[in-house]
Amino acid sequence: MNGIHDMGGMHGFGRVEVEEKEPLFHARWEGRVRAMVLQMLFGGWTNIDAFRHAIERVDPAIYLTVGYYGRWLRALETLLVEACVLSPGELAARVAGRALPTSGTIPSPPHRGGRLDVTRCIDAPAQFRVGQAVRARNLHPAGHTRLPRYTRGKRGVVQHIRSAFVFPDTNAHGLGEKPQYVYSVRFPARELWGEDAEARATVCIDLFEDYLEPI
Repeated sequence: MNGIHDMGGMHGFGRVEVEEKEPLFHARWEGRVRAMVLQMLFGGWTNIDAFRHAIERVDPAIYLTVGYYGRWLRALETLLVEACVLSPGELAARVAGRALPTSGTIPSPPHRGGRLDVTRCIDAPAQFRVGQAVRARNLHPAGHTRLPRYTRGKRGVVQHIRSAFVFPDTNAHGLGEKPQYVYSVRFPARELWGEDAEARATVCIDLFEDYLEPI
């Protein structure tokens, strides 16, 4: 889906501030949020693609102000509500010191344990070859996608054929894994960002097979 999370190539957000000695966590609550997200994933409540889609659905104004683990926390709440572990508004009520009535039971996870390994073996041959000219499809799905907005409709050349992986666009919505090959595609910087980009610069981006079309 198109949203504030897809910031590649966007202007107006200032310099990226780099910390010389960045800690793993800036506050204790960040580590707790990470632990809860991993519990959701390994416990079979969700998968990595559904989690990323939950982050994409964070309100843009909140997304830009709460930081990295703040986005994780809001995505976690979304997934817990959708899994019927939390009631809508329950977390805010508890923070405010109010307790909402609950059924007292927590549903079982929809899956038997999470699987974070997303590589798969498939029998189908790769549709594209190394050295082939391709174009990233101009797709604007309403759901989850790993196709960067700045690559859509742009031309590049296949540099490498990688293993088959679970397709995020379907896996995020419970529509099956649909495993397929991933290709490292080299794009000229000026193809992506116009004549203001460096003339000899290139960018290699890993793209799923369904994101590409032959030229």
